[in-house]
Amino acid sequence: MAKFKTWVKAARPRTVLLSFSGVLLGGFLAFDQLRSLSPSKGRPYLVMLFAALTAVLLQILSNLANDYGDFKKGTDSAKRVGPQREMQSGAINEKEMKRGLAFTALLCLISGALLIFVFAGLTWKELAVFAVLGLGAVLAALLYTLGKRPYGYRGLGDLFCFLFFGWAAVAGTFYLATKSLDFSVLLPASAMGLLSNAVLNINNMRDHENDRTSGKNSLVVKLGLKKAFVYHCLLISGAFVFLTIYLVLHQTAWYTYLFVVLFLLFLKELIAIKKTNPELLDPFLGRQVKQSFLLVVVYGILLMI
Repeated sequence: MAKFKTWVKAARPRTVLLSFSGVLLGGFLAFDQLRSLSPSKGRPYLVMLFAALTAVLLQILSNLANDYGDFKKGTDSAKRVGPQREMQSGAINEKEMKRGLAFTALLCLISGALLIFVFAGLTWKELAVFAVLGLGAVLAALLYTLGKRPYGYRGLGDLFCFLFFGWAAVAGTFYLATKSLDFSVLLPASAMGLLSNAVLNINNMRDHENDRTSGKNSLVVKLGLKKAFVYHCLLISGAFVFLTIYLVLHQTAWYTYLFVVLFLLFLKELIAIKKTNPELLDPFLGRQVKQSFLLVVVYGILLMI
């Protein structure tokens, strides 16, 4: 029987902060709008809590599924340069991982159901939309590396990461908290999607050689390392552009633009990534997650002042 600390490692805690960041950004945007609107008929604090819990559980589910899928397909071989995974090391066997996946998927469904059926105060039409979105998120978490044709092996991981960790997390949280449509929210939601893709891109640049020889055709494998780095620069730059345009459209105070100072921190990382061999990129993954979270916190606080 795998120990609790083994399951914690399999959940990859350093990536969990990323899924929370999208919900947090959506919450900041929602509370900024709620200041000028009549109070929501729902309970925005409970909505935020369960949206965050659901997002974190989906991230863990995706991580466990990735562990299982890559192991079964032989991608997690001795040549892999990233941290050794739990099935790869033998710390969790196949039967235990299947149970872990089923249990985590169940928790995702329970948390998501409480969110949309109990706390969000949605109409039946809204319930139908978010129920489909929730089931889609669970399937997306599982099918990244599982199944006969996992989309992560066809270079589509970035697209799904953008949609679910960007648009769904930010815009979904915003709507659940405010019960209002504001398509300009897709700008910061897109920024969060790009930042999430940046984390995935570092992971895939690190694993580029092993993925290529194992038949895992990630976007980095398709682009090659040089173009993947250019793509990475565009992801970071694009995130700041989208966040800035949102502030311009909403005519916010001058000090809200101070978040751009953080670009210097991201620029420093880009320069370091450029000088680092791909197999040594693992520390940058965790730092990218933390920097993205810091950007969300600073952006949100400046918006709320």
